[in-house]
Amino acid sequence: MSNSEIFDATAFSRALTAAGNEPAACRRVLHKATTALAEDFARGAPVDNLVRRRALLVDRVLQHGWRHHFGDTAPQALVAVGGYGRGELHPGSDIDIQILHQEDDVNRIAAKVSDLLTWAWDAGLELGPSVRTVAQCVEEAGADITVATNLMEARLVAGNGALFHAMGEAVGPDRIWPSPEFFRAKLKEQHCRHRKFNDTAYNLEPNVKEGPGGLRDIQVIGWVAKRHFGARTLHDLVDHGFLSESEFSSLMEGQNFLWRVRFALHIVTGRREDRLLLDHQIVLARQFGYTDGGANLAVEKFMKSYYRTAMALSRLNEMLLQLFEEAILYADDPGEPVAINKRFQSRKGYIEAKNSAIFSRYPFALLEIFLLLQQHPELKGVRAATIRLIRDHRHLIDDAFRADLRNRALFMEILRQGRGITDQLRAMNRYGVLAAYLPAFGRIAGLMQYDLFHVYTVDEHTLTVLRNLRRFTVAEHKHEFPLCSDLMTKHIPKPELLYLGALFHDIAKGRDGDHSQLGAAEALAFCRHHGLGEYDARLVAWLVEHHLVMSVTSQRKDISDPEVLQEFAQAARNPNYLNHLFLLTVADIRGTNPSLWNSWRETLLLELYSGAMRILRLGKGPSADREERLQATRSEARELLRQHGIQQAAVKALWATFTEDYFLRYAADEVAWHTQALAQHHGEPWPLILMRHRMRRGGTEIFIACAADDRLFAATTSTLDQAGLSIVDARITRSTDDVALDTYIVLEANGEAISSAHRIQDIYTKLRHRLRHLDEAPPRPSRRLPRQFKSIAITTEVRFSQDDANQRTVLELTTADRPGLLSQVGQILHECEVRLENARISTFGARVEDVFYVTDRHHRPLREERQLHCLRQQLTTRLGQPAS
Repeated sequence: MSNSEIFDATAFSRALTAAGNEPAACRRVLHKATTALAEDFARGAPVDNLVRRRALLVDRVLQHGWRHHFGDTAPQALVAVGGYGRGELHPGSDIDIQILHQEDDVNRIAAKVSDLLTWAWDAGLELGPSVRTVAQCVEEAGADITVATNLMEARLVAGNGALFHAMGEAVGPDRIWPSPEFFRAKLKEQHCRHRKFNDTAYNLEPNVKEGPGGLRDIQVIGWVAKRHFGARTLHDLVDHGFLSESEFSSLMEGQNFLWRVRFALHIVTGRREDRLLLDHQIVLARQFGYTDGGANLAVEKFMKSYYRTAMALSRLNEMLLQLFEEAILYADDPGEPVAINKRFQSRKGYIEAKNSAIFSRYPFALLEIFLLLQQHPELKGVRAATIRLIRDHRHLIDDAFRADLRNRALFMEILRQGRGITDQLRAMNRYGVLAAYLPAFGRIAGLMQYDLFHVYTVDEHTLTVLRNLRRFTVAEHKHEFPLCSDLMTKHIPKPELLYLGALFHDIAKGRDGDHSQLGAAEALAFCRHHGLGEYDARLVAWLVEHHLVMSVTSQRKDISDPEVLQEFAQAARNPNYLNHLFLLTVADIRGTNPSLWNSWRETLLLELYSGAMRILRLGKGPSADREERLQATRSEARELLRQHGIQQAAVKALWATFTEDYFLRYAADEVAWHTQALAQHHGEPWPLILMRHRMRRGGTEIFIACAADDRLFAATTSTLDQAGLSIVDARITRSTDDVALDTYIVLEANGEAISSAHRIQDIYTKLRHRLRHLDEAPPRPSRRLPRQFKSIAITTEVRFSQDDANQRTVLELTTADRPGLLSQVGQILHECEVRLENARISTFGARVEDVFYVTDRHHRPLREERQLHCLRQQLTTRLGQPAS
């Protein structure tokens, strides 16, 4: 039998007949047919035909096995349930069956059942079997909604038809799980399932079947329709008036897209795999014909299609379930309408249009409805029929609509409300109104950046940033960020300007060019068009253009350097601009990746904010600020040491060896801590190692004093990496008598400080041993590279610039994160005869953007091409894409 005739049911059955009861022969026939399915899929055959053909193949194999083991006149029935019962099987789908038998023949058929299951396994089918009587079906389905749902999908494959029909009647809605109870249970089940995925379809590695907007959401609709209305197919919902033909087409298009994705996943992985993992995304993007081009990778284009499909299905699911709720739960009591205004009324706690012509007569009502939801907190949402009206009238939001003064005023009024801004902008996004009113926002819908740093699509990230800003205004959340809450409530008279900054800060992502500059131009035009004053409009545009400046400065530059502080303060312009930028930056970082925010990043931002605000308010230049900070640090540290009984003579002698850079880089309490330990360590062998956690900068602080040696950095970082710690900052200084005074800020894998005294002692012991044996080879890294990192291609880039003010060279390294990275960098610096003066460690998902401040061995900037060439060549060669 050739592959071209494999799907002819008669030909397939003939091949099985020829195979007889020999499972290996049947396995070969099935394998050939399955291979043909994969080939047809690769050629672009309609996936809905393929999933049904797969079910048909399984039917034929099971019918063949049933005849051999039970015979054609057996009183038992072989029943397909679940997805197999619907006649829908993907290559790796579960094949759930039920063997239905009479009350008195369980012992008689036990051997037959066992033989059939063994035969099926050997023939290439992994079955999920259950063996029940009709009474057991009723009992188990009544106790478990999942069993009831599976039996609703039941389909007779072979055997006793009468027994099968008796089971169907026994578990019908008039016997168990009546429609209202079934609907409530399914609704609760969906809410719980969505919660596992953070209630969003926009997950970095979405689950095609179970996630929001996935195939399970379509199945829920079908189950409810079947239970309550007796629907045989989803198209029956059109006949019942729950779906329009266009909505049904959208539902089927979405289902077919997800089916293609799931079918491909099963083929690629060779098993049931419903998670769209990063490495699978790349493969599927290529298979589906997406190509790199413009500002987006092929995988980003593919995932944009996926997310938009999932969002569209989520919208349909929401609308249909609400329609079902009204038809099933409130059919006998639809509720009396209560007028809200001339256009809208509430019914059963939901807002609805008074008639179907509201939006065509009053297009501005497409925005007004969301303002009313903000102003009436007792409302639970929009009635399903009105959701459909909104969807059907989105086309009215055109250039004329956007130019209408009423609509511009309504949109700004939504942003100026004291509550409900986030909820209603999200609702506007779900219903397509936000993308219609802001076409640029529509272009970022479903756009995912393939870098592991951004774990949300751009539109979801944008709305999350706006939500974070809103939380600063809510009293019950003040404990989270007290300074932000105080600034927001006391120093930001027009919060809507910040909200606009959030709305536009990434709106130009995915385009060629600088998204900050492009977004700023759009923000300025929008603000002017919406009647904002010139100062306000320029503030919003400035926020969008500079929204990355504060995070980049805090994480990649030496903010203890007065010149860096001065430069940032000048960029921030004035205290009002700085307050707005600080709030947007905190909200932005927290809205990028839930695991990204930690006490260390918070401390960096606070230090930068405080230092810049001091400069802006006092108007001091870098020289005056530098001298004031030096004096203040020394004075405060001296007082702390006096309280601890440290002799001033010892302090004076030690400090005479400390450079000014040391006092600029450390706070007074750190200087006092180091000084006290060094004074008490006098005459003891190196190294001196101090560790403390819950310190002012967040994380755990490790201070190392040791005879200066260019191998120290590599040795220390390799030991810390071996211990499973993340290094977020390294401050490398030397005293004038050639003692290294190095500090590392480290975090555990969960982003927290080291909390165990036993763990601190263990790390201390390992560090002490390693630093006393610098000639030993560094330990092999034990930290494993996260699976997702292997899918992200990051080119190693090395850039040099000169920091003339501090007489050092700045080495900027961009590369892929991997275990032992800093140790490798340290070894390369040593081999190239380069001395490390300071480092800023920044990791963004799989991408590392580290900055190293280096000199030659005479503490001079790197000027010789020999050293620069050595660094560039060694770093790019040895830090290429990490091995998987």
